[in-house]
Amino acid sequence: MAQQRGYHHGDLRRAVLDAAIEVISTAGPGAVSLRDLARRAGVSHAAPAHHFKDKAGLLTAIAVEGNELLAAALAGPPAGEAPGLKELGVRYVRFALDHPAHFEVMYRPDLYHGDAAELVAAKRRTADLLRQAVGALAADASGDGRGAGTDVAVLAAWSLAHGFATLWRGGNIDHLVAGAGPAEAFRDVAATAFQGRTDRAP
Repeated sequence: MAQQRGYHHGDLRRAVLDAAIEVISTAGPGAVSLRDLARRAGVSHAAPAHHFKDKAGLLTAIAVEGNELLAAALAGPPAGEAPGLKELGVRYVRFALDHPAHFEVMYRPDLYHGDAAELVAAKRRTADLLRQAVGALAADASGDGRGAGTDVAVLAAWSLAHGFATLWRGGNIDHLVAGAGPAEAFRDVAATAFQGRTDRAP
């Protein structure tokens, strides 16, 4: 079992996460088994439980990481102007396509511990970025850019990007986009859905 002893503490955790992400990408979260992941990572069957306690704990870690990756994608480079709502949607779609396993898990609260502090914090950061980007659109709707108008605008923008990403991932809209790539196609859809108002979002 020399391979097991070769792992450092953090490396073992990463190895199990990477193995889980690979399984989810090809077979979905239902195919995840801690014992199987231990075998794939080349560690003892008890090692995943030591780091994650159970399958829900493992999927919670993937949901946390997914939200952190999404927040980083939405924030983009530190320099320059904040992205408009349309560009934020493009970043969301790209995240969904680049990180299919994380995307699959993040919006399945039945799979993980939704009250985990790390997950709550990661979700909050993502939500804050969405609210900031939606500010101008919400101001048009509510007059002050706060309160219910913002919530409705966030929901509308999120639903559009999430729905588009989900349909694209499933290969359901190829016949409707005339060969366009996901970013180009989403920009067209967003411009139509919001009738050009997305260009005024900060």
